[in-house]
Amino acid sequence: MLEQMGKDAKAASWQLAVLSSADKDRALLAIADRLDAQSDDILRANALDMADARQNGLSEALLDRLLLTPARLSAIAADVRQVCRLTDPVGQVIDGRRLDNGLKLERRRVPLGVVGVIYEARPNVTVDVAALCLKTGNAVILRGGKETFRTNAATVKVIQQALLGCQLPPSAVQAIENPDRALVNELLKLDRYVDMLIPRGGAGLHKLCRENSTIPVITGGIGVCHIYADETVDFEPALKVIENAKIQRPSACNSLETLLVHKAVAPAFLSRLSRHMHALGVTLHADGAARPYLADGPAACVPVEEANFHNEWLSLDLNVKVVDGFDEAVDHIRKHGTQHSDAILTQSLASAERFVREVDSSAVYVNASTRFTDGGQFGLGAEVAVSTQKLHARGPMGLEALTTYKWIGYGDNLSRA
Repeated sequence: MLEQMGKDAKAASWQLAVLSSADKDRALLAIADRLDAQSDDILRANALDMADARQNGLSEALLDRLLLTPARLSAIAADVRQVCRLTDPVGQVIDGRRLDNGLKLERRRVPLGVVGVIYEARPNVTVDVAALCLKTGNAVILRGGKETFRTNAATVKVIQQALLGCQLPPSAVQAIENPDRALVNELLKLDRYVDMLIPRGGAGLHKLCRENSTIPVITGGIGVCHIYADETVDFEPALKVIENAKIQRPSACNSLETLLVHKAVAPAFLSRLSRHMHALGVTLHADGAARPYLADGPAACVPVEEANFHNEWLSLDLNVKVVDGFDEAVDHIRKHGTQHSDAILTQSLASAERFVREVDSSAVYVNASTRFTDGGQFGLGAEVAVSTQKLHARGPMGLEALTTYKWIGYGDNLSRA
């Protein structure tokens, strides 16, 4: 089955690669319109997936990721229209020069070809990835989690109907609807047809792909994100940033998981933090140095376990650790972070610049929430993933991250000497 899907996707990618920007935008608008018009079909499928997920005991964080509402689906369609307004990178000349031998040389952006995406309980990914791949002339094979197979199937059916209406191959966007995990391993070996693989899920999925794939893999999306409040922190605005980073959407990979607080401000700041987090329903997981300042506060406070520093909570839980200073904060981030999103809250320009230089994450913030690490927030449109590695793409992966380039040489019957 997958062999044929790969062949069909590769054939579709050749057709997509030569489409004009106007033709691609026309297809995207058709997809957005059909998502609105056939939203009831998708929402019915999602309701069935949600019922099964609750029966199977999925966590609240995963249930939130899985849930589609009329408002969320409408926002997804709006994101597709936003992609239409973005500049198409395909065909752009990155740079060029004329060599001494007379050859005019340039690098030009071209599609990757076929992209494979493996993801879990995130039905919005189906549309986000399809839209960005189509905008950049790529075909895509999607393998969503078993929790979302009905939602994904209904969504892909709508997308394929829109493609057919635009005289484009429906195989440009395909989904593996069979939940059999053996098909994941088969997809990992489809290097004859698939040019890049993006796993969006937990550490286990990333490890499986890195160790077994014969296709280049882009990993990311696991966010053990930190905020360091230094000795110059301005309490009131800092608490608002921490609130946003933790509770705006706790199940997101860019939500705050660990707060590091300089020991000089810990007594007063943590007392304020406890009152603030209590009102928001956040449980604090504190280290030994932080607990004396939190134990008598109103917020629920429990001892932190070492494993908590390595894992995503994705819930209304927050690790709190008191550090001696800047060096210990950075060392903690290097040891426990996932190079996703980390921030410093400070009034010191020197500390801010040092943090930017020394924290090696895909997104680093000064006096801002980690929740900004997002393709839409960065002005990239929807994203296919947030890459936490360094080759090819890093951070939110928008349109340019779905292209490669080719060298083109122009001569006048030129031969090499």
